[in-house]
Amino acid sequence: MKKVIEGSQAVAEAVRLARVNIISAYPITPQTHIVERLSDFCSDGSLDARFLKVESEHSALAALIGAASSGVRTFTATSSQGLALMHELLHWTSGARLPIVMAEVNRALGPGWNIWTDQTDSLAQRDTGWIQLYCEDGQETLDTTIQAFLLAEMVNLPVMVVLDAFFLSHTYEPVDIPEQEAVDRFLPPFTPRFQLDTNNPCAFGSLVTPDSYMEMRHSIAEGMEAALDLLPEIEDRFAGIFDRRWAAIEPVECDDAEIILVTSGTVTSTCRELISDLRKRGEKVGLLKIKLFRPFPVEAIRRILAPAKKVAVIDRNFSFGASGIFAQEIRAALCNCPGHPPVFGFIAGLGGRDVTKDVLEGIYRQTDQSDRPEREDIWIGLKEVHDAAERS
Repeated sequence: MKKVIEGSQAVAEAVRLARVNIISAYPITPQTHIVERLSDFCSDGSLDARFLKVESEHSALAALIGAASSGVRTFTATSSQGLALMHELLHWTSGARLPIVMAEVNRALGPGWNIWTDQTDSLAQRDTGWIQLYCEDGQETLDTTIQAFLLAEMVNLPVMVVLDAFFLSHTYEPVDIPEQEAVDRFLPPFTPRFQLDTNNPCAFGSLVTPDSYMEMRHSIAEGMEAALDLLPEIEDRFAGIFDRRWAAIEPVECDDAEIILVTSGTVTSTCRELISDLRKRGEKVGLLKIKLFRPFPVEAIRRILAPAKKVAVIDRNFSFGASGIFAQEIRAALCNCPGHPPVFGFIAGLGGRDVTKDVLEGIYRQTDQSDRPEREDIWIGLKEVHDAAERS
């Protein structure tokens, strides 16, 4: 059944279809529409789940840690400062090997106070042990959320489904909503490997001494590696039922491309139009969309990017004192490839500023006309600031 719905509503529909048992959330723009819709589902009986109203995002994830430890399927959603407030418990969730799924609507961090899109909030949590999946449109958001539950429960690690604020969360588009029976075939009931059980007492979250801690962390690393192998299997299973397929990375016109633009999120859709236009003019340019950021699909990225002459990464984020975060990862992935192409890192669209087709073509032209990047971070579309006080 196709409906014209928001990206936020697509997330909520997926959570309903996944038959989640416990939802805990604290409202924060721009993710509020997700939990509002889920609250309606719980209220009208569309979803047989317990909705926990809590006093903060920290409490929201703490509640789910308790619920997931008891062996039930759980979900939350947040953005920006809310995700930052969760930081301590993000580590706890992955360290406890709990398959919690969270929708994270990318929103710029303050100050200055800004409610528009920027990937820095989710990417700042890249070392917390959460799988991260970045979505391009409403259909991918719905499908990825359903898949996230299966992936999380197969590797016992939490999954963050990431979508752009407003460009995706509040934009309406046609989305195919699957039948419940089909989703049930794809996503079986959650069978926990371990859980709080009075008939089988265990210790959870106890002190770990140096002779065990490192092995626990290595186990999380192995879980991440397993996710890389399992995601294609999950995609195959999903495609067999729903006839749709996504991938950790998606190359577009990359086979003979001399310059490849690297994107994630909604910028990808705009870049697809540019690549089509440039190809019609005979220019050898390609696009690599990165959906899976953690674990980072290094080998697959190397296969696509290493043969190119130049790579241009568009980052809607920034790591202060370094550069765009996707560009950092791309450089690290390519560094051991002999003769690898130079990586141009472009910072664009922070705080919700538009990244138009003209902006992307300007990035392509600048890459084409330069032998090597002048610096690690090339900021696009900056306005001149003459007043030192305003600059600070």
